[in-house]
Amino acid sequence: MRAGFLRIITLLFILPGLSTVGQSRTENVVLITLDGMRWQEIFQGADKDILYRKKGVENVAEIESQFWDKDPLKRREKLLPFIWSEIATNGQIYGNRSLGNKVNVRNKFRFSYPGYNELLTGFPDKRINSNAKRNNPNQTVLEFLNKKIEYKDKVAAFASWDVFHYILNQQRSGVHVNAGNDTLKAQKLSARERFLNQLHKASPSPWSGTRFDKITHQYASEYFKNNKPKFLLIAYGETDEYAHHGNYSSYLKSANKTDAYIQEVWNWIQSDEQYRDKTTLVITTDHGRGNGRRSWRSHGVLQKGSNNTWFMIMGPDTQPLGEMKEKEHYYNNQLAKTIAGFLNLEYPVQGAYGEVIATAMEH
Repeated sequence: MRAGFLRIITLLFILPGLSTVGQSRTENVVLITLDGMRWQEIFQGADKDILYRKKGVENVAEIESQFWDKDPLKRREKLLPFIWSEIATNGQIYGNRSLGNKVNVRNKFRFSYPGYNELLTGFPDKRINSNAKRNNPNQTVLEFLNKKIEYKDKVAAFASWDVFHYILNQQRSGVHVNAGNDTLKAQKLSARERFLNQLHKASPSPWSGTRFDKITHQYASEYFKNNKPKFLLIAYGETDEYAHHGNYSSYLKSANKTDAYIQEVWNWIQSDEQYRDKTTLVITTDHGRGNGRRSWRSHGVLQKGSNNTWFMIMGPDTQPLGEMKEKEHYYNNQLAKTIAGFLNLEYPVQGAYGEVIATAMEH
């Protein structure tokens, strides 16, 4: 009897990630993604080599006044003020490779659909090798949650990119997905919802299949307030679109706007009794990008740096350690199981999947 008890205690110390299951104070999770957002801007702010080149910056003086400082710590605060105040104070930020704290994707393709599959299922799948609109054969953590009685119809996703219908396999999973050209649909729309639908129709984006993030954000806001989901995914897409087009000024402005959107999301969370001090916020990206004046626009298997990513976590079960400076290595495929762990659930998947991020769950 005593020997068995000692073995259990020993396991709790050896496996801290597993010991958190059943102890979490988190009741809701909000997952936010910034498509193709580089770690360099997250941790160092505006990139001098790109900012002062002739192409890609419409008005250097304007961007310089908004986002430039010789000190990279001040630059990143100018670009992402909420992240480097609130989350850096009350959460954890992983992926500053300059400090040896590394985050990577494990999939070999290093672009969006494979990246989101890895993030949301917990493992890379070599069958997911394009951005084609094909239903994901794998179960995501959203589908896993939606199958449970306590989360049924309390799981939702709002995305700028229309491929999320397929990434989340909406037909099979039953998850509420609003993405791309979708408008809000209900038997009776509020005046605000009707206005947003009109705004969406009147604001076509220049990109095929991707709408402006302001539409995604506002749609998610209304759904959040009116339907009270227990798991909400918001996937912003502008940073990747502007990067592919080499528009660095718009890339920076979009990142800055998204930081403000994240602040609004956190304000929603903290203003509602269902969510306040009961919600974990997770923020990450699907892939990295190249480095330098030309390579920053691209990503993929042939582009060095495309597998370099980052993530942030803030909530009632996460110690306020701020920027993680230890020389450790993490992977995007760890986040699915970590999210389930926050909700006191063991996420079952097949294949080589990531384990719980123990440091994020030690409260």
